[in-house]
Amino acid sequence: MPTMPTLPTFHTARLTVRPRSLADLPACLAMDRDPEVTRFVPRPWSDPAGHEAFVRGRMEADYGRGLGYWSVVPRERPEHFLGWILLIPCDGIGPEIEIGWRFIRGAWGKGLATEAARPVLAHALGTLALDRVVAEIHPDNGGSVQVALKLGMTEEGVIDKDGTAWRSFVMR
Repeated sequence: MPTMPTLPTFHTARLTVRPRSLADLPACLAMDRDPEVTRFVPRPWSDPAGHEAFVRGRMEADYGRGLGYWSVVPRERPEHFLGWILLIPCDGIGPEIEIGWRFIRGAWGKGLATEAARPVLAHALGTLALDRVVAEIHPDNGGSVQVALKLGMTEEGVIDKDGTAWRSFVMR
């Protein structure tokens, strides 16, 4: 069995942001089955075997020192999966390092993504001493745009992803 990369755990006022593990796989798959959650994310969501293989592959990958995925849970209910934060090479290959987030619909609109992403972004810029971190966001995903702006990221322009002009945000 592959070893999961060692990542720090962060605690915020309401959340624990801990390294994602294979134990989180069922919750991640369930979250992705909500078509509203994955509306702006092109992947194999309608193919159960392909979906599981994709998520498992992302969980088992080694993205480099200090990079990977974190699961987000309430501090008071650590068994309740809310979503995840990633800090990985863009699209899994780079060269840019991307921060991203996905949360169950019941966690939307409460500031949880911003709260969970803050320590991961601080880890990227402080501990890892990255020069910049990007967020690539579908142009219609207003919720994620708001998270990027609340994190203090600035819009840098657009990038083409399969014929769609995604918005690119950056933090230096």
